[in-house]
Amino acid sequence: MEVRNLEPKALWNNFEDLNAVPRPSKKEERIIAFVKAFGENLNLDTYVDPIGNVIIKKPATAGMEGCETVILQTHIDMVHQKNADTDFDFDTMGIQSFIDGEWVTAKGTTLGADNGMGAAAAMTVLASTDMAHPAIEALFTIDEETGMTGAFELEQGILEGKILLNLDTEDDDEFSIGCAGGIDTNTTYQYKTELVSTSEYAFQITVNGLKGGHSGMDINLERGNANKIMNRLLFDAAAYGLQIAEINGGSLRNAIPRESFATIVVNDKSYLQEFEKRAAAIKNEFAISDAGLSITISSCDAPKKVMTLTDTKKITQALYAVHNGVYRMSMAIEGLVETSSSLARVIVKDGTFSTQFLQRSSVESSKMDVAYTVGSVMELMGCEVEYTGSYPGWEPNPNSKILTVMEGLYNKMFNEKVDVKACHAGLECGILGERYPGLDMISFGPTIKNPHSPDEKVNIASVLKFWNFLTEVLKQTPKKH
Repeated sequence: MEVRNLEPKALWNNFEDLNAVPRPSKKEERIIAFVKAFGENLNLDTYVDPIGNVIIKKPATAGMEGCETVILQTHIDMVHQKNADTDFDFDTMGIQSFIDGEWVTAKGTTLGADNGMGAAAAMTVLASTDMAHPAIEALFTIDEETGMTGAFELEQGILEGKILLNLDTEDDDEFSIGCAGGIDTNTTYQYKTELVSTSEYAFQITVNGLKGGHSGMDINLERGNANKIMNRLLFDAAAYGLQIAEINGGSLRNAIPRESFATIVVNDKSYLQEFEKRAAAIKNEFAISDAGLSITISSCDAPKKVMTLTDTKKITQALYAVHNGVYRMSMAIEGLVETSSSLARVIVKDGTFSTQFLQRSSVESSKMDVAYTVGSVMELMGCEVEYTGSYPGWEPNPNSKILTVMEGLYNKMFNEKVDVKACHAGLECGILGERYPGLDMISFGPTIKNPHSPDEKVNIASVLKFWNFLTEVLKQTPKKH
């Protein structure tokens, strides 16, 4: 069976149409034009605000005119990640999705279910001719994955709805009523280099095969971070004269790094025995969380220059000392990661050492605490540190009227209690709530596993469940005051 033949067909077809359009963050021109044309072809009120968000408005169906207007909110950019051995050009090729048992996934790349499923659902509501719903304002934001620029810059005064349904949660038995804020900590350092001696040996080290995943939602799973693992292989190897020529670790700021590549030189080949010991110990540690972890070393052509021994020691010590992973668990919500930090990128090349970290927290003061903890370590070793892209969390509203409606409806439809919680990820609700104060907001969606990684997949049955629930929620939208 093809993906387009899955039920509900209209939603899956909209999803496949979205996936045919390249839509990386910061390069959304094509997907903006696609969504704009979608609304205009339906003869609906369609508007693109100055930053690039697309707003499509659809009147209420007969008998629903007295209900509150509902904002259906999704983002149209996606994380572009692929396996190193996958031949794929995200700028020109559409995502190649396929059915794998109970799931839909992609061939060696991210799938785009985050948040393509939400966008496809909103499109399906807009195109529907036989479902009851209140007035709809579909808000398709840009650049959610790399800074939430669309939400931050959303034009004020264009939305009238008081209820916002964010379609970007990744478990079909869960409602999110709060989320973490975030901040980027970026560092740079100009290191000293020297020429490579003809008596030295050059090697390429590769760390790959890690699961990776979302650096918020998956941070508590204790998965390996390729940047930290690589650093362990390089650390404290002065006895072998180890010096770094290049490192390229991680890829995206909001993904747990799956791969790291380093070129080094040593003056003592016995480092190979030491390397094998370290690699075996590390693989044993991650045998459960990352059974596919691969750590290899191979001879390569000698580089012309390497980092000095002094800077090699300084950098590897700093990377060892810097915090990565869960920083604090919530004392208010059981099982919720309150605060974390992820070492997303490590680059050593042409005299510059740079890093990218993403800190998240549902508590603003704790967010800044872990950011300063990380930044201070890097500043002590001599880095220039910059804190950018700070965005607020979303404080839960236990008195939400739409939450009451949705909890009761979920229990009635599925004969089970929904899990109402906050999530350790950056949803746009916190920012949108600041732009439009007083919004009653809930986030929900189908079950998506391993977002932000090439293992991303969406559960087929959960998509139908999500769609059926969304359509019933719209039918039961509260009346206007």
